[in-house]
Amino acid sequence: MLIPALDLINGAVVRLYQGDFAQKTEYQFSPVEQAQSYAKAGAKWLHLVDLDGAKDPKQRQTKLLEKLIKESGMSCQVGGGIRTTEDIDALLAVGVKRVVIGSTAVSSPEKVLEWFKTYGPEKIVLALDVNIQPNGQALVATHGWQESSGKALEDVLDQYLEVGCQHVLCTDISKDGTLSGSNVELYQKYKSKYPSVQWQASGGVSSLDDIKALKAINCDSVILGKSLLTNQFTLEDALACWQSE
Repeated sequence: MLIPALDLINGAVVRLYQGDFAQKTEYQFSPVEQAQSYAKAGAKWLHLVDLDGAKDPKQRQTKLLEKLIKESGMSCQVGGGIRTTEDIDALLAVGVKRVVIGSTAVSSPEKVLEWFKTYGPEKIVLALDVNIQPNGQALVATHGWQESSGKALEDVLDQYLEVGCQHVLCTDISKDGTLSGSNVELYQKYKSKYPSVQWQASGGVSSLDDIKALKAINCDSVILGKSLLTNQFTLEDALACWQSE
C-alpha cells in the first residue's frame, strides 16, 4: 500500500529536513485540498504528523485532524507527541484509525504495552526511527531524532511482538527528506526477520524505481511525503506502478 503523508504546523503543510525544525519548508496550499487530491487519486490511507502536538501536546491540531479525516474520506493514522492515554482517546474520538507511537514506545514500554492490550494492536503503529551504524546495526532514535536510545531495533520490537504488534513504521533518518533513494536493504532485512509485521517504509523515496524496489522485497507499505509535494511523480503514477509490480 502507498500512504501519502502530510506534516502539519499551525494548520499548514510543511516538510522538515531530517526532522530539523530549523530546516522547514512551508507549502502554500490547503492541507484539506491536498488530502482530497490524494483521495481522488486513489489513496485509501493518509499519514498525518502533527508537529505542533509533537512539541507540545496541549497545542495538538485536533480540529484540523478531524476536518482532514471527514473531508478526505480516507482512513488516517496520526503521530506527533502521543504520550498519554488521554492523547490516544482524543484522537480516536475524532476518527483516527491508528495512532503512531514513537519515543514513548522506547522510553516507557510498560505504558505502551498496556496500550496494546487496551486498544488492540490494530490501533497502534510503532514508529521506530533508526540511525544505521557502520556495522549495519539499526539503533533507534528518540525525541525528534535528537537522542539515541542506544537500543537496537530488534530489542525494542521484540517486546511488542508479545502483545501482537502488527504495524511498524521504520524511517532511516539519514534518508528522510533527502530524495536520495530508500534504504531497501533495511526493509528487506527486517521484513525477512519479522514476516508477521506490516512494515511501512519511510524516507528517501524519490522515483518510481524506488517504489518498485520496495515492492520487490515485499515491503508492505511506503510512506510518500516530499516526493509528492515536490512533484517527483504523481500519486496516480505511483499507485499504478505499485499495483503493476
